[in-house]
Amino acid sequence: MKTNYLLILFLFLSSFGFAQKFEIEGVVKEAGSSLPIPGVNVQIKNAKTGTSTDFDGRFSLKGIAAGSTIVFSYLGFKNYEYKVLASANSLSILMQEDSKLLDEVVVIGYGTQKKREVTGAVSVVDSKTIEALQPVRIEQALQGTVSGVNVTTTSGAPGAALDIRIRGIATNGENRPTTIIDGYVGDLGLLNPNDVESITVLKDAQAAIYGTIGANGIILITTKSGKKNSKAKISYNTYTGFQETSRTLPVLNATEYALLLNESYANGGNAIPFPNVSGLGKGTNWQNEVLRTSVPIINHDINISGGSDKITYSVSGSHLDQEGIIGGAKSGFLRNTARVSLGADVTEKLKIKTNIIYTYFNRKSLNENGLGSILFNALNAPATLKPFDATGNFSLIPSTTGLGIEIINPLAQIANTYNDYNFKKINGNFGFDYKLFKDFVVSSSIGFNTSNSESKSFAQQISYGGKVFDVPRSSVTQNAINDNDYSFDLFGTYTKKIANDHNVTATIGNTIFKQFGNGLFATGFDVPYNSWQFADIGLTRGIPDVLTNSSYIYDERRLSYFARGQYDYKGKYLFSAMIRRDASTKFGPGNKVGYFPSFTAGWIISDEGFFGEDKIINFMKLRGSYGTLGNDQIPNNGYIAQLNGEATYVFDDALVNGLATGQIPNANLKWEEARKFDVGLDLKLAQNKVSFVADYFIDTRADLLIPFIPVSGINGTAAPGAGSPTINAGTVRNSGFEFAIDYKNKFSENFSMGVGYNITFLKNEVLEVNNGIGYIEGGAFGVGQLPPSRMEVGKPIGYFYGYKTDGIFQNQAEIDAHPSQLALGADASPGDLRFVDTNGDGILNASDRTNIGDPIPAATMGFNLQMNYKSFDFAVYTFASVGNDMVRNYERNLTDVNRLNYVLDRWTGEGSTNANPRVTTSATGNSTFSSYFVEDASYLRIQNMQLGYSLNPKYSEKAGITKVRLYAGVNNLYTFTKYKGFDPGASNGAPIGGGIDYGFYPIPRTYLLGLNINF
Repeated sequence: MKTNYLLILFLFLSSFGFAQKFEIEGVVKEAGSSLPIPGVNVQIKNAKTGTSTDFDGRFSLKGIAAGSTIVFSYLGFKNYEYKVLASANSLSILMQEDSKLLDEVVVIGYGTQKKREVTGAVSVVDSKTIEALQPVRIEQALQGTVSGVNVTTTSGAPGAALDIRIRGIATNGENRPTTIIDGYVGDLGLLNPNDVESITVLKDAQAAIYGTIGANGIILITTKSGKKNSKAKISYNTYTGFQETSRTLPVLNATEYALLLNESYANGGNAIPFPNVSGLGKGTNWQNEVLRTSVPIINHDINISGGSDKITYSVSGSHLDQEGIIGGAKSGFLRNTARVSLGADVTEKLKIKTNIIYTYFNRKSLNENGLGSILFNALNAPATLKPFDATGNFSLIPSTTGLGIEIINPLAQIANTYNDYNFKKINGNFGFDYKLFKDFVVSSSIGFNTSNSESKSFAQQISYGGKVFDVPRSSVTQNAINDNDYSFDLFGTYTKKIANDHNVTATIGNTIFKQFGNGLFATGFDVPYNSWQFADIGLTRGIPDVLTNSSYIYDERRLSYFARGQYDYKGKYLFSAMIRRDASTKFGPGNKVGYFPSFTAGWIISDEGFFGEDKIINFMKLRGSYGTLGNDQIPNNGYIAQLNGEATYVFDDALVNGLATGQIPNANLKWEEARKFDVGLDLKLAQNKVSFVADYFIDTRADLLIPFIPVSGINGTAAPGAGSPTINAGTVRNSGFEFAIDYKNKFSENFSMGVGYNITFLKNEVLEVNNGIGYIEGGAFGVGQLPPSRMEVGKPIGYFYGYKTDGIFQNQAEIDAHPSQLALGADASPGDLRFVDTNGDGILNASDRTNIGDPIPAATMGFNLQMNYKSFDFAVYTFASVGNDMVRNYERNLTDVNRLNYVLDRWTGEGSTNANPRVTTSATGNSTFSSYFVEDASYLRIQNMQLGYSLNPKYSEKAGITKVRLYAGVNNLYTFTKYKGFDPGASNGAPIGGGIDYGFYPIPRTYLLGLNINF
């Protein structure tokens, strides 16, 4: 009996102990960084009791019984469960990031979608990659990180634009993708890179929802915003560094140059110009004179963000100041940005948002990338001349037959060049989401861009010694341009789950877009005191006071309607269909409207039962897409005649100046169409540590819109202002294969690593050119030669069209057995280039020109590596281009100019070499455009290397600092290439005429030291 009482007492006390309830407090932090996480959901398992963490990641729960389980959950992190002990009253919870959830949602057109359910070819670059790359311009973050995307430089000068191509060049017109910033059309190059949260690239028919602006692909930018229930966070980033040229070309020194000229003159039967070369030494390396070292660059940016349970905010500003490696401040770039992002939950149904960005930049520029540019002169100026004469003035380069009238002292050119460009732009959007009823949300957004730019160029009165660049009368040219656009989007989204297995999303809406602006240009002469300080139109004098005074105004509009339906069954059979109707003012009444449908589908194979539970393949999705998109990126009013030309009429035997039709109109202008096909496979392996993406694509561009091209049947001399029409003149196809693989693994608490590799194979082919001539020419080589580039059926767009060579004539017998080369400039002599009679008719003439290369790479690839060990982090990013050719056109074909040292391996007698022709002052055909000037420009570039160290937060948290990271990095570390020029990856951006190198301004190598601090 006693035993029973004791048992009852024990059970009573036990139940009392378990039933005892108490309060638990704690803090939730991110594992690794130990940063507090606000807004974490803290819930008692299988109960209604719960709360969320505050600004500091802290929480408090009352009435908790021992033995209960608390569940901590937050988007982007793995759920954490904690079983309550009787002794627990203060907890410190560390939550791990969940990579599967972090990339769960991606931005698509007019909405978002779970990444696993995306059925198009979509790639994402996140803020961590951008932070590791530290690009000066955000476009640089796409090079080598996204398959199918190629970014080329038009110049390495500060502030110079970059060209982006998604899956090749498809048209002779506009090829750049459209950038959508937080829902509105914007300018990618004007963003502060540290304001960007993510970059999403739509490469296939998924972009069809954007209609006419999606033909070249879409780049979606999501900027950083505040988070709900988060106290104010301050992030400050800065870096400073110096720049230097990444490459100089091996030109001849003074002694080598003099010996070469002596041989050239002797071969031409002339007296040698340098009888005594013993005292010349190395002379002047003009590249070293113009290319500076230790050129400064500095950047600061700050961001303040946070939010309550109803409002989020983010405010940021940045400042970039970069001098040029040529000319220093005379090719400098300064950029300031400011951004405000706000979001508010006005009611449970209504959410509003706004994002506004202001950008100001000032750019100074020098003559570059052409005949007479700084580098062109530096490469061709004789090494025997000195930069300054005995009086300390700039020396003059003689105007002789051997040196021509284009080459001048590049240092004098820099000193006497004055170009200034100021640009101000404000853009943004205001929008709302309103839940009209259950499952249906109405969204609207007004986006706007307005910019004003002013430029001024001053030509100082100066003589370079009888050169074409002599300025007998000072002048100033000033321009003022205003550009504006706005867009209005209104669309509704209906989302419904039916019987648990069927998910439907439908979107319908419309877009109104208007673009307008004006420009004013004027040039005045006789600037007071021949000085930049007085270079202003209002101060110019002379007869006439103003040489030119012109202006323009434009107004373009589009009205669009769109609809999209998305369906999935059990989350594994996926389908979507889109239709877009665009009406554009670019076309006449009968062709204004275009309809552009597209379809995508996917199958998540890994969700099928036959895959089983224990599998190496964690995720497998097969997807495909096909769609038609439009393109209207041509000058306005090409379908009607405009009186913008000049003409002279005769009235009563008197000449009267008047107006005439300018560009010939084409009433039949219609939409250019992009037909995109894609089939892809997505895989995740080895517990999601390995991801694999492969795509095969065909992008066919039909009815190409090509402005101002020659058309059969139009003859004669055009009046000033007149021009050839814009026509639908061809079809181009890009096809290829993309492959990307990434591996990420956390081996221990102290060490993690990520490796990525991607490659794109591309084939470009012109299928049709229907201008009546059969080809379109473009580009320039040398002086007075035929255009070197063509668009022609069966060839890549912009391929190089010239003569083939197959070595050097070694003796007269070889010349006698070969067709005459007189039509190419002169009869051949031993040591001259041997041109190929490609058509075999026994005559060498223009009919023997053929395909001798093209600038489009056969393959591009990227490789990146990231490693973290304790507090250290390391990253390296590389990019490679294979199969792209470039034309060596930075050497003036005159007898007395300097040369690169490859001419040391020249023909000097029978059997001496078969690589480079003889030198002579006599007439030859060696300078005629041929394969001799076309080089393989394949390259591998180490784009970025960075080493960082993060201070342990426990040492800085007492000061309110949550993160301190120091890093050192190098951008554009080294380029491996056989190409002789400065930059094998440069291009002027022209589809026809690209890849011709006049001496591209090289991309600088930049050494950086940076600091990231979060408060």
